[in-house]
Amino acid sequence: MPKRVNHDERRAQIAEALIQVAGRRGLHAVGMRDVAAEAGVSLRLVQYYFETKEKLLFYGLQHLTDRFTARVGARLRAAGPDPGPRATIEALLLASLPTDEESRTFHLLYSSYSILSVTDDALAAQPFIDNPDAAENALTGLLEQAQASGLADPGADARTEAISLLAMTATMGTSILVGQRSPESAIAVLHHHLDRIFATRGRPRGRGRGEARPFDADRGRDGR
Repeated sequence: MPKRVNHDERRAQIAEALIQVAGRRGLHAVGMRDVAAEAGVSLRLVQYYFETKEKLLFYGLQHLTDRFTARVGARLRAAGPDPGPRATIEALLLASLPTDEESRTFHLLYSSYSILSVTDDALAAQPFIDNPDAAENALTGLLEQAQASGLADPGADARTEAISLLAMTATMGTSILVGQRSPESAIAVLHHHLDRIFATRGRPRGRGRGEARPFDADRGRDGR
């Protein structure tokens, strides 16, 4: 009997090859022949599954997003069964900073896809992000949850803080890629802003990780 082929696995194999080649050479320089060679399959097979480079690129973006989701999930599992809003926010934001080879590839290619979605007509015709406000809404909800539990400054605007955290993380990610700052420096800046939001000014310096103690409005911002 002929061997049965799992088409989803084959597509994922080719998409993974795209990500690996693009991570080394840049998304703009990758052709279908390069991807076929990386995957160890024929060019005809890549064309069979994706027909055009644009379709391959779009599927590659979906695969890249799936890898990021798995990376966030791994960080959350490592944080314990009930990580709380601050640890969850840290998992989401730190997963996107290029602090190792996998996250570096994610940030590099995601930035490249952003540019291509503006300049490439075929990609521009597709939605770059199915739900563009998903991350913003998730962080806003987590910050509101923290405020309701007394873990964050109730006077902060949750959505504005969520937007600021996402924009700051994306910009610092690029600065890491180009060598402007180190991953450690970017992480320290992120913790500084989370300490501010989660009302940790009354705690000793250096204890910014994890959940803050509850914010007591009657006793004051510093708990005195």
